[in-house]
Amino acid sequence: MYRIVSKKELSPVVKEIEVEAPRIARGARAGNFVILRVNPDGERIPLTVGDADPERGTVTIVFQEVGKTTKELGLKEVGEDLQDLVGPLGRNREIPEGKRIVCVAGGVGTAPIYFQAKAMRAAGNHITTIMGARNVSLLFWQDRIESVSDKVLYSTDDGTFGKHGFVTDVLRELIESGEKIDEVDAIGPLVMMRAVSELTRPYGIYTVVSLDSIMVDGTGMCGGCRVTVDGVVKFTCVDGPEFDGHKVDFAELAKRKAAYREHEELSCRLFDEALAAHDKEE
Repeated sequence: MYRIVSKKELSPVVKEIEVEAPRIARGARAGNFVILRVNPDGERIPLTVGDADPERGTVTIVFQEVGKTTKELGLKEVGEDLQDLVGPLGRNREIPEGKRIVCVAGGVGTAPIYFQAKAMRAAGNHITTIMGARNVSLLFWQDRIESVSDKVLYSTDDGTFGKHGFVTDVLRELIESGEKIDEVDAIGPLVMMRAVSELTRPYGIYTVVSLDSIMVDGTGMCGGCRVTVDGVVKFTCVDGPEFDGHKVDFAELAKRKAAYREHEELSCRLFDEALAAHDKEE
């Protein structure tokens, strides 16, 4: 079993857990993800690795409570076990050397951006990180990000911290200032990664995005995570999850991600109702 050894509430809807998983911790690299089940009857969901500690044998996962399974995961406490934890999955991120890289983090994408920026800075790259969120309460891991970045820039949609606007506004200013940028890495909501990719396209700046396609087995067998990249069908779980953002068919991916939206909303509503009824009985 995979025991939760620490848990933090990073915001009202974002939580961080550290889980005992020695073999995964030893093998985890930037770009990897895990698939977990909360309980025997639960669904399998993919979550990116935010950090790994081989010495302690733990992996750190940050997630947002947006659906039934992530809400169930959020109810787990320190000392409790997860039913399954499979990984590390996905292709290891190729780490360049001696480049000037801008990492763009949106929402819970901050966690995998940290893991990636840490590896890239250790390889001698200059790291500028742009962190964005809807408001200041949703920003987290600023200290971690600052420890692996040469420069950190912030933005919030409502202007409560950093620049009033989106991460793309900050990135555009950076590009137009004439600062040399060899590569942009973006991890966050699909709409954000698409906007970043469209912004960098006319400048010819190589841009990498980390996709969160619908996924079941994580080994390329189910085909649920199909995505079209440069006109070719790829499986996010084994060919990714990171791809050249200028080659991803984001419109198709958005439609595929919305395929089960009604089912997801129903499942989440029934879970909330059951939880409320249980709390009322107590």
